[in-house]
Amino acid sequence: ASFIDKYRNVKPSFGFNGLGELVYRRTYSRIKTDGSNEDWVDTIKRVVEGCYNMQRDWIEQHQLGWNDTKAQISAQEMFIRIFEMKFLPPGRGLWAMGSAITNEKKLYAALNNCGFVSTESMLENPSKPFSFLMDAAMLGVGVGFDTKGAGTVIIKGINKKLKPKIFEIPDSREGWVESVKILLDSYFNYLEPIQFDYSKIRPTGAPIKGFGGVCSGADSLRDLHEQLTIILEKQSNYSISVTTIVDIMNLIGRCVVSSNVRRTAEIAFGEANDEFLDLKNYDVNPHRSAFGWTSNNSIIAKIGMDYKDCCDRIVKNGEPGFAWLDNMQAFSRMGDEPDYKDHRAKGGNPCLEQTLESYELCCLVETFPSNHESIEDFKRTLKFAFLYAKTVTLGNTHWPETNRVLLRNRRIGCSMSGIAQFISKFGINELKNWCEQGYKTIQNYDTIYSDWFAIPKSIKLTSIKPSGTVSLLAGATPGMHYPESRFYIRRVRLPADSNLLKSLIAARYKIEPAMQDPKTVIVEFPIDVGCGIRTASSVSMWEQLSLAAFLQKYWADNQVSSTVTFNPETEGNQIQYALNYFQYQLKGISFLPRIKYGAYPQMPYEEINENDYNKMLEDLKELNFNSLKENAPTPDNFCESDVCSRTI
Repeated sequence: ASFIDKYRNVKPSFGFNGLGELVYRRTYSRIKTDGSNEDWVDTIKRVVEGCYNMQRDWIEQHQLGWNDTKAQISAQEMFIRIFEMKFLPPGRGLWAMGSAITNEKKLYAALNNCGFVSTESMLENPSKPFSFLMDAAMLGVGVGFDTKGAGTVIIKGINKKLKPKIFEIPDSREGWVESVKILLDSYFNYLEPIQFDYSKIRPTGAPIKGFGGVCSGADSLRDLHEQLTIILEKQSNYSISVTTIVDIMNLIGRCVVSSNVRRTAEIAFGEANDEFLDLKNYDVNPHRSAFGWTSNNSIIAKIGMDYKDCCDRIVKNGEPGFAWLDNMQAFSRMGDEPDYKDHRAKGGNPCLEQTLESYELCCLVETFPSNHESIEDFKRTLKFAFLYAKTVTLGNTHWPETNRVLLRNRRIGCSMSGIAQFISKFGINELKNWCEQGYKTIQNYDTIYSDWFAIPKSIKLTSIKPSGTVSLLAGATPGMHYPESRFYIRRVRLPADSNLLKSLIAARYKIEPAMQDPKTVIVEFPIDVGCGIRTASSVSMWEQLSLAAFLQKYWADNQVSSTVTFNPETEGNQIQYALNYFQYQLKGISFLPRIKYGAYPQMPYEEINENDYNKMLEDLKELNFNSLKENAPTPDNFCESDVCSRTI
């Protein structure tokens, strides 16, 4: 306790003038047994103790020899490096690690960021990929999926001659998932109709223990059942199509996010044909306008393909993205020789920083090199960032297929954020040096700790994730992305009855009702990303692609998540030519037409000048959440980012 107490009166270095602390309080600060909310020290203590308890349990279970003294010294250094924002576990780890979710329920899947499932073998069990996605999504896992199962299964329809089967839906995640599985199976296998009894589901507003937040009631699930029935009725006696696969997955995603408590993300992978490319053309598919937004859509690109049609669509709506599966399977870092470690890979996660096999999950940790003054200090941080992620691979999930892949691959992703800040501070050549030395350091730790745990070395180790809320905590720019402006207003939405508002009002932050949503308010934060940092408008599409390729060559043996912003008028016609060059250097990429921030009221970002920034800052008082009680955290989705969303 004395070690922890030393940090209780130290002010954490949350970033961006209170925004980082608000995001922490809103998203990751759990309620303690006395009814008060965790402070930053409490959260780190819970997370670090949860991490080292997982290690101890593994070591003792396999009788490998646990050393309490060494573990205590190591745990204290991990605590310090998290406290100082030199690295952070993923948002889901800050929220779940060491809580009842892992300690009691043993739901270690909740510690992983993202996953992927293929429909390629759905003939064996047609409902299985959909059930997996829903189960994972309800744990907050962002899931990628493909459409390779199209044409392999006939939707036989239900046997309306049989007496309907009544299914009383249990009030649990498992119950919701089972209800969807039963409905799908009835149509795939020509079984009796299903009638659902929703009476056991808690009413709207009832608290959700463990996961936090409040229940949305049965309406979202009832709507899912109704919408799936409409689609399956229409498609009965036909082979399942690309559109139907994506429809089912997207409807499940909409159901999960409808309560705004459990959030998830999806990405759909398909071939570059009209059916897949038109999924978000709502003139062609008007029925999808209500739910098509739930997934980013990317094509499985082929080296040497003609990119023109896809690029014409990108200029209009920012999709599709591109995933070069051949490169994902053949390469670790693109600067190294092909090793085909990932020959079984089928796709990736929603933001496409991880190569993944079907039913595989991934855990990503985030380092902040610009928060270090020396490469030796950064390399020391990498030890603990790596160790956290590797520890997560020790936890089994409740899915046998996932466990089989995880036990074999032990895949992790050590990421970097604040890259734009680092380049401004140290230069691109120093970034190359830190990438190369850092990668060797992580490989060395993988050898050491894999031997200690007596498990396989990780198939791959490094990534660049797009980040989001986690980088806000540390005051870092997200992943490899450049800020839109040095000075800007960042607007954050909160429920109008949020316990956090009292502290924000006392500190004189500007708060106003959200337009078209009386139950939500908007809080404004003045942001300065730092002197000398270039902004997105000054970084061309070609330079952004070059930076992604640079990081794929020197750092990421998984992938680099990059959403390249471009000027539709001056750069839109260059995308197809750029891809002709970069298809040999990247594993995945997406594009987004650049829009002017502040173009409409209450946008998340609005560019301001230095004088306006200073005036906003002068009006603020110190932000103090010390009296906060009973504020249930609402975790963000696993990708935790607005960057990889391509909705415009």
